[in-house]
Amino acid sequence: MPAKTKDMGIPPELEADTQAVLERLMTGQSLPPQTARRIHERAEKIRQDVLQKHGVLDIGVPAIRELRGELPNP
Repeated sequence: MPAKTKDMGIPPELEADTQAVLERLMTGQSLPPQTARRIHERAEKIRQDVLQKHGVLDIGVPAIRELRGELPNP
């Protein structure tokens, strides 16, 4: 494992899955099902943690509407 990731405290299983994703992106191959499952499970856990901590975050649509301004009347 590179020193940079070791210094950052990245768990070995996360490092391995990240490396697998990068290799598959470069070669165009699909991920092994067990790797994809682990990634999806971690993502779902993160999503649930954010949802529990902050509730539903509805910031995208209001931010886009604010940035684009009023739409012209047809």
